Amino acid sequence: MKVLVLNNAAPFIRGGAEALADNLVRHLNAVPGVESELLRLPFKWEPSERLIDEVLIHRQLRLWNADRVIGLKFPAYLIPHNHKILWVLHQFRQAYDLGDAGQGLAASGRDGEIRKVIRNADNQCFAQAKAIWVNSPVTQARMQRYNGVTSNVLYPPLNDGELFIGGEPSDFIFAGGRIGPGKRQHLLIEAMAKVPGSGRLVVAGPPDSADYAGELEALIETLGLQGRVELRLGFHPRSQIAQWVNTASAVAYLPFDEDSLGYVTMEAFAAGKAVLTTLDSGGLLEMVTEETGRVCEPTVQALTEGLTDLFENSARTAQKGRAAKRRWDQRRLTWTATIDCLLS
Repeated sequence: MKVLVLNNAAPFIRGGAEALADNLVRHLNAVPGVESELLRLPFKWEPSERLIDEVLIHRQLRLWNADRVIGLKFPAYLIPHNHKILWVLHQFRQAYDLGDAGQGLAASGRDGEIRKVIRNADNQCFAQAKAIWVNSPVTQARMQRYNGVTSNVLYPPLNDGELFIGGEPSDFIFAGGRIGPGKRQHLLIEAMAKVPGSGRLVVAGPPDSADYAGELEALIETLGLQGRVELRLGFHPRSQIAQWVNTASAVAYLPFDEDSLGYVTMEAFAAGKAVLTTLDSGGLLEMVTEETGRVCEPTVQALTEGLTDLFENSARTAQKGRAAKRRWDQRRLTWTATIDCLLS
């Protein structure tokens, strides 16, 4: 059986969804009788008028020599096929909840027309799919609310769990993942300026833009945090990421309304590390609680208190990390079970 995995491609931008797509293909190819490849299609969403072209282009494409396709993200999952399975990681949220929140396409005028095009295309795609899986209850609820579509949750496994084995905590909190305004690393840096003691913050990952990276660098200099905040911009080997996670005292991750648990959370829990996040972080809150970390208001003051608590109460922080590890182990997420669902 030939299985083609569909994902979009924003050049030089990689995140958890891209890592998942690569590992999905790798594990599909490990199944006897299955041959899989990844098809990444360029996607540009600015200016917003471009979105109509993107919908039309993807719906007009035809796929040959594939027995089954697995669609992951808009608009790649719009490509027609007579045996299409969806594992939805991202709809175009600017046409849905983010638009309603004023962070995407407005409901009226030309934006409103573009929203309708996107939603109609999604609805037709969902109606034609053989099965619809989603990556979290957050995505599931959004799809039910806006599209009236029932789906099943299929949590992504950790890609390389063997690396995240935990270890003795050091004197720093680690903030990994993509670096951008939506992940709000600036709040962590501003909070660190008010945290007493000598605890450090290590921020590492690829920046979404040079502007935001420059903003963080300037913030560190302005606040005089050169000795306490380490900013490691760019892609890093997985072994290096694992070393930071395994030796951190805790992990911080502040996305705004994340769809899923997020790989940063999954890696931290696998390594037995407490996670600091915020009340508006979305899918993380399914697992990150006061038992397994700290959940703060998304303000500098609240994050200062959370960071201070994690640094100063090391025994309690370690206890939260052990609770996080237990909760992660209970999930028993494996690629074998995931592939079974997608190929059933």
